[in-house]
Formats: sequence, C-alpha cells, structure tokens
Amino acid sequence: MSTTYTIFSPKHQKSICYTASEKDCCHHHHLYLRSNFNGDPVNSMPYSYSSHIKRYIRAGLTIFPTPIFTLSRLPSLATTLDVMWNKISGSIPNEIGSIMSLELFQLDNNHFDGSTMPASFGNMSHLLKLSLRNCSLQGQIPDLSRIPNLAYIDLSANQLNGSIPQHKLSEDITTMLRGNPICLRANMTQLCASESEDLINVQTLANANSTCPSQACPPPYQYAPASPVPCFCAAPLLVGYRLKSPGFWDFPPYIYPFEVYLTSGLTLELYQLDIDSFEWQKGPRLMMYLKIFPVYIDNSSYIFNKSEVLRIRSMFTGWTIPDSEVFGPYELLNFTLLDPYKDVIPYSSSSGLSKGALAGVVIGAIAGAVTLSAIVSLIVFRSQKMKNLASSKRPSRMPIKIDGVKSFTYGETTLATNNFSNSALVGQGGYGKVYKGILADGAVVAIKRAQEGSLQGEKEFLTEIELLSRLHHRNLVSLVGYCDEEGEQMLIYEFMPNGTLRDHLSATGKSKEPLSFAARVRVALGSAKGILYLHTEADPPIFHRDIKATNILLDSRFNAKVADFGLSRLAPVPDFEGTLPAHVSTVVKGTPGYLDPEYFLTHKLTDKSDVYSLGVVFLELLTGMQPISHGKNIVREVNVAYRSGMIFSVIDERMGSYPSECVEKFVSLALKCCQEETDARPSMTDVVRELESIWHMMPESDTRTSHSSISDPGKIVSPQPSSSMSKNPYVSSDVSGSDLLSGVIPTITPR
Repeated sequence: MSTTYTIFSPKHQKSICYTASEKDCCHHHHLYLRSNFNGDPVNSMPYSYSSHIKRYIRAGLTIFPTPIFTLSRLPSLATTLDVMWNKISGSIPNEIGSIMSLELFQLDNNHFDGSTMPASFGNMSHLLKLSLRNCSLQGQIPDLSRIPNLAYIDLSANQLNGSIPQHKLSEDITTMLRGNPICLRANMTQLCASESEDLINVQTLANANSTCPSQACPPPYQYAPASPVPCFCAAPLLVGYRLKSPGFWDFPPYIYPFEVYLTSGLTLELYQLDIDSFEWQKGPRLMMYLKIFPVYIDNSSYIFNKSEVLRIRSMFTGWTIPDSEVFGPYELLNFTLLDPYKDVIPYSSSSGLSKGALAGVVIGAIAGAVTLSAIVSLIVFRSQKMKNLASSKRPSRMPIKIDGVKSFTYGETTLATNNFSNSALVGQGGYGKVYKGILADGAVVAIKRAQEGSLQGEKEFLTEIELLSRLHHRNLVSLVGYCDEEGEQMLIYEFMPNGTLRDHLSATGKSKEPLSFAARVRVALGSAKGILYLHTEADPPIFHRDIKATNILLDSRFNAKVADFGLSRLAPVPDFEGTLPAHVSTVVKGTPGYLDPEYFLTHKLTDKSDVYSLGVVFLELLTGMQPISHGKNIVREVNVAYRSGMIFSVIDERMGSYPSECVEKFVSLALKCCQEETDARPSMTDVVRELESIWHMMPESDTRTSHSSISDPGKIVSPQPSSSMSKNPYVSSDVSGSDLLSGVIPTITPR
C-alpha cells in the first residue's frame, strides 16, 4: 500500500494517520484529505482503513463527495465532516442526514447557489456544531429541535429569508445569522449581532458540557471541552493572548487553522487548547482568552507537572512560537497561574536576609563573577580560533556545474569585491550579504554571498540558478553567473544601482528623492510585465511565490526588475494522459504580509497567489506603508479608508502631486488583487491591461518627467488569446506575455 491518505500538516497533529502502511493506520481515527486527490480516496480505501475513520476533512473539491455517505454504515462512526473552503456547487444532498454519528459539520465558503438546507439535517441527533456560513443558501432554516446537544449554529452571510418557527432554535444554542435578509426583522437583533459588538464565546467541536453533571468539577478544575474522554476534569492554564495584525477580518473560518498553528508551536495535542472567548479591539487586533488543559493519560492526569508549566510559559514569554503569515505577530497579555499552579513560580520573600546569608551571597557572587569572566575569555579565544580555522578550511564537497551558466572562482569574487570589504557591501538579509563587485572585464555586478545557516539553502540556490539561466526579459534581473567552491555559495547578478523598491518608499530609506506617482506606476507596470512573462511565456510556467518590495530592483533609469527566484515553483504540466492539475500543492512559504491567505489555508499555489502579493506591493507604492507595521495590516487599512471615502488620507505625501482619477483606479486595482478569495482577483493579464490604461490616462508631462526614460510604455493588451493559451491552459490569463512585452528573448525550453 503506497498511498498517503493525509497531507495536511502531519507534524502538526500527532493523532493524524499519515503513514503509508495499512497496519500503522488502523489504530488512528482521523482522515485528513486536504488537496492532491483525484477520484474518490474514501471509496478506494481498504476496509481496514475506512472502518476507523472518524474525521473527513478535505479541500480542493468542486462536487460534493458523495462516497462519504458510506461512513454512516461503518463500525467506528464518522464524527466530523469538514469540506470548508472549496468550490462545491449545486445542491446539498439530502442523504447527509443519514450520517447519524456526525458531531461537527462544516461547509463554510462553498457555492450552493440557490440551494436550501435539507430537512434531513434534523436527523443528525449527535450534532454539536453546524456551520454553513457564506454558502449562498436560500429559503428557511429546517427544524433542528430534535438535536438534543446542538450547541453552535453559524449560518451567516447567506440569503436566508424564511421564518423561524417556534422551538426551532433554542436559547441555549449559540446562533449566528448576520448577513442574511432575515436579519432585517426587528426581533432578530440578538441573532444578527456583529461579532465586534460583544465578547464572543467559542463553542468548540466537543463543547458538550451540557451532557456532563453540573458542578461536577470541584474548583479550580474545569471540564476540558475537547478532551477525548467525556467530562474530563482538569486544571487549565489561563492565557491572555492577542494577535497584533491578523490577516483576516472574520475569525470563525480561521479558528481551526489557528488551533493547529498554536498547538503545533507549543507542541501540544489539538484537544488541549480551548479558545474560551475572543474580541476584536482597536487596530484592529484580535484578543482572546485561552485555556490550556493537561494531556489526558489516565484519571490522575488532571494537572500539569511543574516542568510542563514552565516550558509552556517560557514558549509564550520568550516569543519562541514562530510568527504566522496569516495570524501575524502576537503579544502575551497575561499568563495566569491559579490553584494548583500558583506556587510553581516562587516569589521573593518579604523578610530580609540575615547578615551571614547576605555575606554568603556576596562571596558567592564574586566567585561566580571571576568564574564567568574566565569562561567568557575562553569562549572568545576559542571562537576566534575557530573563525580563523573556518576561513582557511571550508567544508569540501563536489561543486555544482550547470550548462550555459558561467562559473566564477572564489578568487575572482574576492578580487571583484576587494576581499569582500565593507566598502563594497550594499545590502544584507537572512540569506547573507550583497556586495558590489567589478569583474576583470570591467563589468559591474552584484554578488549575493550566502552565509552559514542561511535562510536560502542549497535547494533554493540551485533553483535560482536553473530558473534565471533560462529566463530573459527586461523586467527580470539577469544572472551573470555563480560561484560554488571553497564551501561558498554566491550568485552574481547584473548590478542595480538604485537598489530595492522598498528603499525608495521608506522615509528613512536610501532615496534622496522620493518617487513621483508616474515613476511608481511605471514600476508597477514593469513588475507586472515581468511576472506575466513568468506565468505565460516560461515553459513550463513559473510561480514566483515571494513577490515583495525588496525583491523588486531598480536600474539606473528606475526600470523595475523582479529578483530572487529561490522560492519559485514550476507550474503544473499535463501528465501522460493530458490531465492538467489546477494548482501546485506545496508547503506554504513566503513573506508575512504578502502571502495569499487562500494559499495559506489550502496549500494550493496558483498564479493568483502572485497576483495577491503584487497587489500588496501596489498598496506600498500608493501609501509608502509597510505590509505589517505597528499592529497594522496594509490591506485592511487601505480597505477601510477606501470604503469610508477617505482614500486620499492614506496616499503617500512624498510623491507630490498626482491625478486623482488615476490614483483611484490604481487603488481599486490593488484592492482587487488583494481579495481573499482567488477567483475574485484579476488575472495578471488584466492587471497589466489596467496599468496600461492608467498610464495612458496620465498627463504627458508627468510621464515625460518620471524617473525612468520611457520610449514605449507598451501597447494595450489585445483581447485575442495567443498560442501560449493552448500551451499553458491552466493560467488565468487569456493572453501571453509576448502580446504586450518587447525585448523578450524567446529561448525558454522545458527543464
């Protein structure tokens, strides 16, 4: 058996079966099927797998997965059906009501245009949570009064307009109906309240405390809502936690990904975390109260041991949980240790020390200081010695050789940079340092030298060489060569004297003169053309995956060139049967603030992921702001200003005068690129077409005096599809880069 039945972050959830061995899977109860499937994975599984399934979670669907209904007849009954964030259309099958064992049913963010909620929903007697927000549902809410333990219903953002007969929705059920026509009625205020109005109590999957005896847990113990053992009493840790700049406006669809993110960062089981409540605050920031319960081992495991409390506290207070591209940076508001943990961290006594004790402390401190001084001196000495050894003896391995790309020796790069002197240093990042160099033939180049422990590993190093050696376009940075010897990894590019776009947008940047509006439009247009070339002219096409202001370089005439292809991925190509995947499924990589939220949630990388990132760059061009800064997210800030009619209040004053109509069109385009849903974003062809239109709207005097010398801003895109459409039919664009770009050298060949 070689099929891998789960690919959704197996390292994040220890209970997920992700091995390829049938004997390893038979003891697990959760099947995660997010992306990468053709056909019916459940229908094709051996019975020994499917008989133990309790959770079915899948993304990437366009039709409803009817084979899952067989789960209702299995010995170990299914408890979870989660197919959120897909593109399922049509009607919701009435047969869903036959899955009597379901406890969690989530269909959020699908497209059941005109569909009604089946009456069979009322048959799912074990249901705890029903969530169908943003599903284009119409009609009435069915009778759910026969579901005794139902605790949470979310039907927000639909078109429900029917009546709610008496007893259909109990007062004990958390019900959310906002965004439906039914909310126009006067008596629906409570059910239709905005999430920002009150502190929201989160009803989790297993929050079935109503089935447990009331007050059965003696203080300070509480029921652990998601515990695998019902009514398990334990003493939680209480945490006040705040997301400083989340990349979303609506939390419920992101609750499950957040729980996976935080528990994996803390090395906890998913059920140990309970989001007790959350509240949107000014910024906007998302504040929440968390409860962290001990892992269940047996009936005696109702408290954390001291070392585990200190470990969890240290991870929160030390900010060792990595920032997320979607959830952004966080801050710890409080870490409360009540009984039985209040003595875990001892506090100093109010009584003073005796003279003898004080003398002992002083003597010990002096002795410790002497010892510490000796240790530090030894470390410094050995560090210097190791540094000298490293410079003379670097790790040895076989250097790479790539046909068609010039290989430079270590000596040539040393000579070009005056032994990598600080006077030649022009930039620095997580990968290492960038130096300005002059080759033996007088050519001026930029040499990117990776440092040990670089964020750019050997795979990224090879990727960038292979891709750039095959790409030739005036809006892509050119690779001159590379160096791979003496344990060094260096890339040699054409030198871009005006640095990165980010340098010219920061008030403290290197730019002596800010970019005019015309220059910014020109930079946007050049960047878009370069990316369009990657999507439509490269064969196979390429998704950049790390578009950002620091990866857009400016030459001596302020022409934009896209750089840094270390994270780029080849787009999908047809298989032997001619079937073409719609996306690349991959581990999420990118830069916080620029990352496509749908890519983050589904791991599906498409050309529209680059469109989103470029849209953020457009907002930077317009406002001068950074994507995430001081708790503010640029997409949200500009959206708020745009919707309130205050868009010119966020436009960068440093670019001087500008035609207001052109600015408004540019803002509108940028926000379209930054839509959360992939299908709502324009194609890269449409982006270029709109930028061309904005350019031609501008006064001729502005375009003549922009920083770059513009002899031909490019023709308007022809609506006729080019031959590349048949070559790369998966691309959202309807024309190729060659239809609107000059200076292209069409020498791209398949890898």
